[in-house]
Amino acid sequence: MQGLRLGTRGSPLALAQARKVASAIEAAQRWPDGFVELITVTTTGDKVQDRPLAEIGGKALWTKELDKALLAGELNFCVHSMKDVESVRPKDIHIAAVRPRGDARDRLIGAESIDALKQGAVVGTSSPRRAAQLLRLRPDLKIVPLRGNVETRLKKVEAGEVDATLLASAGLKRLGLSVGVSIPVEIILPAPAQAVIGMECRTNDTETQSVLSTVNNSITYACVMAERAFTRALGGSCSSPVAAFAVLEDGDLRMRAQLFSEDGREMIEDRAIFECGDHKTPEKLAHAMLAKAPPSIRKLFTTA
Repeated sequence: MQGLRLGTRGSPLALAQARKVASAIEAAQRWPDGFVELITVTTTGDKVQDRPLAEIGGKALWTKELDKALLAGELNFCVHSMKDVESVRPKDIHIAAVRPRGDARDRLIGAESIDALKQGAVVGTSSPRRAAQLLRLRPDLKIVPLRGNVETRLKKVEAGEVDATLLASAGLKRLGLSVGVSIPVEIILPAPAQAVIGMECRTNDTETQSVLSTVNNSITYACVMAERAFTRALGGSCSSPVAAFAVLEDGDLRMRAQLFSEDGREMIEDRAIFECGDHKTPEKLAHAMLAKAPPSIRKLFTTA
C-alpha cells in the first residue's frame, strides 16, 4: 500500500491533532514514521477571522475545502475536531474513526473562577453556547466576539483586550499549554463532540476505512454519534446555543443536554439513557426538548 495522504487545516492545533493521528496509525500498522503524509489545506474559516462563523457560512467553513480535496482523490482521509464538523455530512463522506475523547471541560483564562470575574468583565468568545452559559451564570458580563487560533486568543487576554475567555481543555493540552482553570461539566456543559478528534474518508474507500478502524475508539465513537444525532434532530446551526455530553456508564450511554436562549436567560435541560448505537432516543430527546422550549429557544432551531 502506498503512503496515505492526510488532509488537515494548517493551524497549530489542527496540525498537532493530525500528527497525533498519523503517529497512531503508523504505530498500529507498523509503518515507518512519515508513511502518513500531512497535507495542509487552508479553509475559509482560517482566512476570515474578523466575523462570527454564523455570519459567513457556519461550520462548513472548516470542512468544505477539505471535503473538496477528499472527494477529488487528492487526499485519502481528513482529520477534524469533531465539534467543528456539521451534523449533516455529504453521503460520499464517512466518519470512519475517532480517537479517545480528551478532557471535555472548558478552561477559563483570565480568572480563578467564573464567580471571580469582576463585575461587568469583558469576556471574549464567538461560541453562542459559551456566551449563553456565561450570561446565565453572570448576567452582568459583557460578551464580545473573539476568533483566531488558540495563541491569538490567549494573547488578546494577556494584552487586556478582553478580561477573560473560555477555551477547550483538550485543545490546550494538545498544544502543550497549561493555562487557565478547568470548569466542571456540571457548571459548563461542553459542546456536542467536544474534545474528540475524528477521521473522515470517502464512503466507497473501504481500504482506508479498514486502516482507520485500527485506531478507532468504539466508546468515544458511540458517544459522539449519539451527540451528533441529537444536534442533527434539532436542526441547529453554529449560531444555536446547544450543549450535549454522553458518557458510557454501566453498559449504557447517559446523555445530558441543554438548549439556551441567546442571552442565557432561558434554558431547558433534559437527560436520556440508551444503548450504544441507538440514535432514535437522542433524536426523540431533541424533539421533546424543543416541544417544551420557550419561543426564545425554539426560534434558534430550524426544526422547531
